[in-house]
Amino acid sequence: MTATTQQIAALEAKLKPLYDQLANHRLYSSFHTLADLHTFMESHVFAVWDFMSLLKALQRGLTCIDVPWIPSTFPESRRLVNEIVLGEETDVYQGQSLSHFELYLLAMQQCGADTTAIDRLVFALRDGADLHQAVRGSHASEPAKLFVRDTFHILSEEKLHTTAAAFTFGREDLIPAMFKGFVRDLNRDLGGNLDTFLWYLERHIEVDGEAHGPMALRMIAELCGDDEHKWQEAEQAATYALQSRLTLWDGIANTIMKR
Repeated sequence: MTATTQQIAALEAKLKPLYDQLANHRLYSSFHTLADLHTFMESHVFAVWDFMSLLKALQRGLTCIDVPWIPSTFPESRRLVNEIVLGEETDVYQGQSLSHFELYLLAMQQCGADTTAIDRLVFALRDGADLHQAVRGSHASEPAKLFVRDTFHILSEEKLHTTAAAFTFGREDLIPAMFKGFVRDLNRDLGGNLDTFLWYLERHIEVDGEAHGPMALRMIAELCGDDEHKWQEAEQAATYALQSRLTLWDGIANTIMKR
């Protein structure tokens, strides 16, 4: 086992208690109706959206997007991030190229979830609004707003290794099988209104576990190298991202239980 492999293994071991908390979170046992799922999706969509900002920050930092072009200093990571962007920003669903965010919106529309808040955010940003103004003006749930704030706090540090850590360890493979089982059962009752959402869940978890997750770990290894301070900062960022996800899950669960 190389020193870098040992660092990754040690980091994953330290994060395991947080992963276990997320996998066994009370949120998953709170789902009973389609309305409960709508409540989840209307907040969770903000996590799907800001995940893309983490990804694009990595692409911007690891590749050259300027003209005239010059090669970046991260040969392996620039290939990895471009492969991840290809899948996340331009996946193919039923013959149509879509980002996973756009796919999620399609799933929300298909099952009757309200996309008003996330639509307001995107429209405001397209019109040139400041991020914080756009988030406030979206009238998103408080858990969603707090989650976006945490993500952009990490991005504001402008450190590639901490951005990569938040990106890698806060992914959608955190969603356990029991949740997918609930969605499948509900889909049978609804006659296919959740087909797109099921495809999103299965596709995202598949590519995270089999391809994008391992790629992202290699990215962290290259970015941290043998710098112990960077490894410590990566651990802090990953912990922060997972704790933020726990707070989001707590907030959504509380909202469902109050309905």
